[in-house]
Amino acid sequence: MITATGLSKIYKIGPIEIRAVDGLDVSIGRGEFLSIVGPSGSGKTTLLHLLGCLDTPTSGTVSIDGVTTNSLSQSQLTRIRREKIGFVFQEFNLLPVLSARENIELPLRYLKVPAKERHQRSMQALEKVDLGNRAENRPTQLSGGEQQRVAIARALVTNPVLVLADEPTGELDTQNTCRIIELMRDLNLETRQTFAIVTHDAMVASYTNRTITLRDGRVASDVAGEGRIPECADDSPV
Repeated sequence: MITATGLSKIYKIGPIEIRAVDGLDVSIGRGEFLSIVGPSGSGKTTLLHLLGCLDTPTSGTVSIDGVTTNSLSQSQLTRIRREKIGFVFQEFNLLPVLSARENIELPLRYLKVPAKERHQRSMQALEKVDLGNRAENRPTQLSGGEQQRVAIARALVTNPVLVLADEPTGELDTQNTCRIIELMRDLNLETRQTFAIVTHDAMVASYTNRTITLRDGRVASDVAGEGRIPECADDSPV
């Protein structure tokens, strides 16, 4: 479903050359639930940005759902991001002046989806993350876990084939981390959408079915994950 071949991203600071990603090959199948781990500076976030068409490679190719992205124009890349990829970040990136529902509707506005359909799809996405009763609340009226669930709903509302999450639990405590990963896992099983999660958290990685470890911009290992089922207590709100 997504393939990177000979992928490199090189930054130059004066005479210094930094190889954030260095000749990397990786292939991710449809419906996978995987984690990307490694020490700081190993290239995890850079790889995620390259796979998500948020950045362009110095060399190598990226193919998403059968489309090679290297030769595409910026407008074509934007369309792929809007239609095929959902993003979840460590910071929730919700607009404080908009309600949860309105934040989720934003990607659909960019796709020129009619207002009635936007409302229906945003409410369906909120129901998927069990926040249908908080649709009109603004971000400041939601807990950290609830804000991240809104961000996940926003990533899913366009029905993307790929969801890329960069440290999605980095701002959350252990209980909420468990609940968010449990939610992502359930959505992966329900929708068969591919989830690739960058994380420093070994607990998060243990819940995925495959773990890619990066070191110095290269794949150090690519192994089947533990695929543990999250066991989250029910007495702490998310």
